Amino acid sequence: MTDTCVVVPTIREYECVRAYVANAQEHGHEDRLFFLLVTEDFCDTDAMRAMLDDLDVDGAVFDGTARDEWYAEQGIAEYGHVVPAASHAETSFGLLYLWANDFEYGFFIDDDTLPHDTDFFGTHFENLAHEGSVTEVRSDEQWVNVLYQNFEEHGLYPRGYPYAAMDETVETDTATLERGDVVASQGLWTNVPDLDAVRILMDGDLQGQAQTRTTADDYGEDFVAAEGQYLTVCSMNLAFRREVVPAFYQLPMDDNEWDVGRFDDIWSGVFLKRACDLLGKQIYNGAPLCEHNKAPRPTFDDLNNEVPALELNEHVWEVVDPVGEDADDYHEAFAAMADALADDDFSQWTNGEFLNFVGEHMRDWLAALDALETPTADTRATVVADDD
Repeated sequence: MTDTCVVVPTIREYECVRAYVANAQEHGHEDRLFFLLVTEDFCDTDAMRAMLDDLDVDGAVFDGTARDEWYAEQGIAEYGHVVPAASHAETSFGLLYLWANDFEYGFFIDDDTLPHDTDFFGTHFENLAHEGSVTEVRSDEQWVNVLYQNFEEHGLYPRGYPYAAMDETVETDTATLERGDVVASQGLWTNVPDLDAVRILMDGDLQGQAQTRTTADDYGEDFVAAEGQYLTVCSMNLAFRREVVPAFYQLPMDDNEWDVGRFDDIWSGVFLKRACDLLGKQIYNGAPLCEHNKAPRPTFDDLNNEVPALELNEHVWEVVDPVGEDADDYHEAFAAMADALADDDFSQWTNGEFLNFVGEHMRDWLAALDALETPTADTRATVVADDD
C-alpha cells in the first residue's frame, strides 16, 4: 500500500533518487513510497519522468507550469502564491500534494544527499512509531544544538541557530514516550555540515562548504528537545506524519521584496516545535544519517540571502513562544502563530515587515489546506490517473 509521499526538490542532481529507491528496495519499503519531484520549467522533466519509469516506482514530476495546472484542477489557484517560485521552499507544494492525496506520511529529501548503508526509510518509520525512553536535551538558552554531542571537537552550530543562544549550558535527561508522540523524525548528516554563511566564512571557505566535516562518530544517541526548547529543523533528511502539515508550512522565501531566503525550513521547524509543545508531541532527532554532498557555490551568495533576516531569526521564536495556549490541534496552533506574526508591529527590527508577510502567507496556507480538505472523488481520480 502506497502511504508515503517522498518529496525531492531538485534542479540538478535528481539521480540521487536512484540511491534512495535502491535502499528502499533492499529493505522492502518500495511499495509504500510515491516519489514527488518538484522542479522548474527550465529543467529536463522528461528525463526525470524517464528515471522514475526506469526505476518502476510510483511518482510524478511537477515543474512550475505543472504546479499551476494542478492548483487550477484542485480549485486553489488563488492560493498558488503560498509556494514561492524558484525556491527550496517549493517543498510546500509537496505538502499540498500529500494533503490532497491522503498520504499518511511524508519525507523531505534534498537532491545533494545520499543514504548511508542502513535502512533509511525503515529507521524513519521506526522513529515515528517510537515508544519508550529517549534522551531529552535542554539548555539554559532555550535552544538545543542538534550537533551538541561532539561539540567540544567540532564547535559547530547549524544553520538557523540563533547567535544569542550560543555558549549554552546543555543538560540531558530521559523522557518516556508513548506510541504516536513522535510526529517528525529529523535525520542528521555527515560530510558537509548544514551551516549558515557567516559560520562557513569563519571556517574559512568561500565555496559554500565548511572545511570542518562531520562523520557518524559525531553522533551518539537519538534525542528529543525538551518541552519549551527550540531546535533547528533541516528539511534535507526528514520524515513526518500527515497530521503536522497544517503547522509545517515551508515559509515563503526568495520570491519576496526583501530578498529573504534560507530560513524556510528553519522557521517552519520553530513553528512546528511550538505546536508540538502545545499538543504534547515530539520531534525525534538522530538516525538515519545521510551523506550531504553540497555542491560548491559562492558563500557570499548564501550570505546575501541570509543577511536580510539574520536579525529576525534571533527573535521570531520569541514572537510565537507565548501564543497558542488554547490550541487543540495543529491548525489552531498555527493560526495563533500566524495572527501573532501578521498583526504585530516589528519595525524595531531590520525588515520587520517581512514577518507580517510571513504571517499573512501562513493564513493563506491554512485556507489552501481547508480548500483541499474535501476534494471530489472525480478530481482525486483524475490526479492519480495523470500521475500514472
